[in-house]
Amino acid sequence: MLRDVLIQKGLSNREAEVAELVSKGLSNKEVANQLFVTEKTVKFHLTNIYKKMNVKSRAQLIVWCLPHLGFVENEAPAARPEMATGTTTINTIPVGSATVAQAANVAPIRNDIGSGTGGGNSDVGAFGI
Repeated sequence: MLRDVLIQKGLSNREAEVAELVSKGLSNKEVANQLFVTEKTVKFHLTNIYKKMNVKSRAQLIVWCLPHLGFVENEAPAARPEMATGTTTINTIPVGSATVAQAANVAPIRNDIGSGTGGGNSDVGAFGI
């Protein structure tokens, strides 16, 4: 999909391949290894891509390509009726294109730090104040 759009913008097949791989986060070295060319060749293609796409940097190229990469927003997961009441639930938090799980109702590993409830010299810090 992205490659077709880039070719319509005037890029060659190889330039479109390079732009697509760069947009997926690969470094010049990784692109070169995947396409069996040198890093210098990748840099040459990128220079041509920047001129043809009228962008000034790798970041601008990636921003231009993002809407065409085919990422789909995930909907919030539906409630699961099989979960019993009183069990720990897991909430998902979207982070970029990934999802991070966050446990609800879980006690922290150490809740006595800085609270004065740890016993001993809880009010005395590292400097003996």
